[in-house]
Amino acid sequence: MGLFAKIKEGLKKTKETISYRLNKLFTGGVLNDEFYDELEETLIVSDIGSEATERILEDLREVVDEKHIRDVSKVRDELAVIIENILDSAEKPEYSYPLVIMISGVNGVGKTTTIGKLAHKFVAEKKSVTIAAADTFRAAAAEQLTVWADRAGVRIIKQGEGADPAAVVYDAIASVKSKKTDVLLIDTAGRLHNKANLMNELNKIARVVEREMPEALFLNYLVIDATTGQNGVSQADLFNESTDLDGIILTKLDGTAKGGIVLAITEELQIPVVYVGVGEGIDDLIDFNSRDFAMALMSE
Repeated sequence: MGLFAKIKEGLKKTKETISYRLNKLFTGGVLNDEFYDELEETLIVSDIGSEATERILEDLREVVDEKHIRDVSKVRDELAVIIENILDSAEKPEYSYPLVIMISGVNGVGKTTTIGKLAHKFVAEKKSVTIAAADTFRAAAAEQLTVWADRAGVRIIKQGEGADPAAVVYDAIASVKSKKTDVLLIDTAGRLHNKANLMNELNKIARVVEREMPEALFLNYLVIDATTGQNGVSQADLFNESTDLDGIILTKLDGTAKGGIVLAITEELQIPVVYVGVGEGIDDLIDFNSRDFAMALMSE
């Protein structure tokens, strides 16, 4: 299955929520206030968020006036372009190597499986990968991550439960330097005793990376469960305040009718979505493509 087909399939539940409304709007309707009100409600239902919805409607009214569009059926394509432009407004990072990616996210979002799938992606691109099991707070976290590391065929550096996460990262960096590894993926705790404690731990790990591997490109990605909708936006806002996120990995896109969260995150926080999970398989973490997403969301 091609990437566009995977995105389209991943958005199936979201489309089921809005397609009847959209098809009704774009077939034989009239471009009046009632049309825009109905479109606004349709976008909100798919969890696109109030800010992104407001921008979409504003840009659509502008392009309709500029191009003198009178045929409602022509609005669908314009809407896809507007959505693509919003998603492109948050620039995705360009990779260089050595590359270090710290991956954070609350428990239950699919962080462990995402790291395994991401490792597999890099291996498929002929990159050597090491995983640092720096979530030492959750029982069995390292063991679960080891299963995925074995599945992806990559090395994992770990210590015992309760070990200092920054010490695990320090050891992993030493190993990466010794073996000239291309990519280091760092797993982190999803919770500690309180929010401040967790954010301090993430920042401590970041300082170790910046001190020990200043030559590396260091990125900070947050994993969000798409099924949580607007709560996912709140999570991203919270982590971004403390750790300066470089990108979002959105899991379980195929399991939600709230796929519009991609637009909400981009518009409200100006953080790019870099990968989306569209299934359970090891190949089901795909590069996020703005055009494919917009076309799939707006397709008939």
